Amino acid sequence: MRKKIALIYSSVDGQTKKICQELSLIFEKQQIKTELHSIDNFSDDLLKYHTLIIGASIRYGKHNNKVSEFILDNLNKLNQIQTAFFSVNLVARKKDKNSASTNPYMIKFLDKTEWKADFLQVFAGKLDYNSYSFLDKIMIKLIMLITNGPTKSKEPIEFTEWERVNDFGIKIIENYKNTKHNIGYK
Repeated sequence: MRKKIALIYSSVDGQTKKICQELSLIFEKQQIKTELHSIDNFSDDLLKYHTLIIGASIRYGKHNNKVSEFILDNLNKLNQIQTAFFSVNLVARKKDKNSASTNPYMIKFLDKTEWKADFLQVFAGKLDYNSYSFLDKIMIKLIMLITNGPTKSKEPIEFTEWERVNDFGIKIIENYKNTKHNIGYK
């Protein structure tokens, strides 16, 4: 029996969760069982999974502290299974900042955690001024102004490239199908 894939997300506005849901659909189409969890309520034993994927969004230049705490607390187990990490941020809307090796948030995060995930990816998020609090709206507009992004929009702007999400899922599936499905295969 093949083990499941767990998708754990830390999402501020819902886009990271949406990406995890899309990945889950991609896996389920390949008859791979998945579980989707918020990092806020995940407490399972990591070794019961073949693959663990963590997705985390950026707010004010940082991932949620719970993500790095989770990784640091579980580093030994993470090193025994297949793992993937993706970051969701608006800087990734720029072609020169949308890879694990060029995205400043990803680079900073990986340096902080010293975790070596098997798969890394960066996805652009969604910009929705109407859903933000007054303070968030002001701060995000300032960030967009500095980074030459849109500072006005009546409708949400989804920068996520879903084909890249699909490609990320396919890479994980290929590895999943080509690895031993027992604990400690690394």
